[in-house]
Amino acid sequence: MTAIIELDNVSIAFQREVVYDRLSFSVNDGEFLCILGPSGCGKSTLLRVIGDLLGVDSGGVTVAGSPAAKGWQEIAYVFQSPRLLPWRDAEANVILGQQLRFGRARSMSEMRDKARALLELVGLGRDMHKYPAMLSGGERQRVSIARALAVEPRIVLMDEPFSALDVTTRRRMRAEIVEIWKKTGKTIVFVTHEIDEALELADRVVVLSVKPTRVLETVSITAARPRNLASPELNAARARLSHLLGLSSHHEE
Repeated sequence: MTAIIELDNVSIAFQREVVYDRLSFSVNDGEFLCILGPSGCGKSTLLRVIGDLLGVDSGGVTVAGSPAAKGWQEIAYVFQSPRLLPWRDAEANVILGQQLRFGRARSMSEMRDKARALLELVGLGRDMHKYPAMLSGGERQRVSIARALAVEPRIVLMDEPFSALDVTTRRRMRAEIVEIWKKTGKTIVFVTHEIDEALELADRVVVLSVKPTRVLETVSITAARPRNLASPELNAARARLSHLLGLSSHHEE
C-alpha cells in the first residue's frame, strides 16, 4: 500500500522538555489508523504536526507526497468539540467550512449542494435547517464530520471526537464513522485513549509511549467489520495493547 502520511525521526522539544524522540510511522492511503497512548504523551499534538500547525525540530513530515507545509490542503479536522457557530444552522455550518477553504472559487449553489449531500450521508437530511442548540451532541458531531468532508480532503484527522458523548451515542457514532469511511474512501487518523475504540475502528493502531514519546509498536487489526469485541482475535489484540500501555505506564514511574 502507498503511504499518504510519513513521519521520519520527528523530534520536538518545548523549552527543556522533549516531547517526541525520533518518532517514526506512516499512514497508508485509505487506511483507518488509530493513535493510542497514555494521557499527556502528545497524541493531539501529533495531529497538529501532520497538519503543519506545529513545526518539528528535526526529522521530516510528508503529506500526500509533499512536505507538510504544502500538504495541509489535503487535510480536514474533526475536533473533540464540534465547534459549530450557534447562529448558523447545520447546512450553513457545513457551507462555512467550504467558504473558508475555497473562498469565491466555489459558487454558493455548489457549496449548498455539497452540504446537503453530506448531511444526508451523515443522517441529518431532515435536520439540515436546525441550529446547533436544537441538535443532540451526536448530531452536532455529525455536522462537524460533514463540514470536514465538504472541503474534499484526502485525509481526515479526528481528535477524540466521541469522547464527550454518552456511552450509547459513542457506540453508535463509531459504527457510523466506519460506514462513512467505507463510503468515502478517505484516510482517517483517529486519536483515542480507549483500547476498545481503537479495536473497533482501526486497520492499525500506533501505540505511543510516555514522554519523550516514541512509537512502542504498530498493531494490525485484521478482523472483519462490524467487529465482535469479545472474539478471541480481538481479545488477543486487547491484551497486547493493554500490555504495551502497561509497559509505558510502568516506564513513566
